[in-house]
Amino acid sequence: MAIPVLVLMAVSCSKYEKLLKSPDLSLKYQKAIEYYNKEDYTKAITLFEQIKPYYKGSLKADTVDYYYAWSYFKQQDYVMAGHYFEEFGQLHPRSLFTEETDYMVAYCYYLLSPRPSLDQKNTYDAITAFQVFMNKYPKSKRISDCQKYIQELREKLVSKSYLNAKLYYNLGYYKAAIIALRNSLNEFPDTKYREELMYLLLKSNYLLAKNSVESKKKERFQNTVDEYYSFIAEFPKSKYMKEVQKMYDESAQALNL
Repeated sequence: MAIPVLVLMAVSCSKYEKLLKSPDLSLKYQKAIEYYNKEDYTKAITLFEQIKPYYKGSLKADTVDYYYAWSYFKQQDYVMAGHYFEEFGQLHPRSLFTEETDYMVAYCYYLLSPRPSLDQKNTYDAITAFQVFMNKYPKSKRISDCQKYIQELREKLVSKSYLNAKLYYNLGYYKAAIIALRNSLNEFPDTKYREELMYLLLKSNYLLAKNSVESKKKERFQNTVDEYYSFIAEFPKSKYMKEVQKMYDESAQALNL
């Protein structure tokens, strides 16, 4: 049974090799789309690459570029797909495919967005691209999806900011932790981690004050007291209240309040 299969494979490869060498652009166009529909995206990409320059400026140019970009997407090569979806919008701004490809630029960035602990450049790029899309196509049926993905991406940025700030605290770098915690609270005031971040900000100020030289203790304990009042104003029944009160009492004692 294996020999007929091998023969068929050899014949198929031979036909494909002949197709690559053929000067018949119309045939290559037809076969490229056939390979795409059969999910043989590698062969489709090769054929589209060959015919792209010749179809530039023709009525079929946008179809070639559209399938070319989608072939990369189907291979899960989101970097290349995003690049060619973006290029499509630049080359064919009035094509019937352009709204879809503009959306796919953002969606490729979305798929490239990594877990919160890693660099979030693609996350920011995805949010920007979705916002650009919504501004450009305010009545698009894809608006709700854009909003959903933006919310998901923002949650990832919130987690990234939270983890980054907490890392400085866990390492005992309290000055850096104070800066990172404040930045996180300022950038994401509605974060679900707000209570914990404000608690850590208070505690970072307290621990920094305790471990400071005498000349800096007064100012830093005062900062602790200030953070205490900010904290209890927002979270008067916090689960951290017992420890928060203890830090305040020690800080107030150090300041002779």
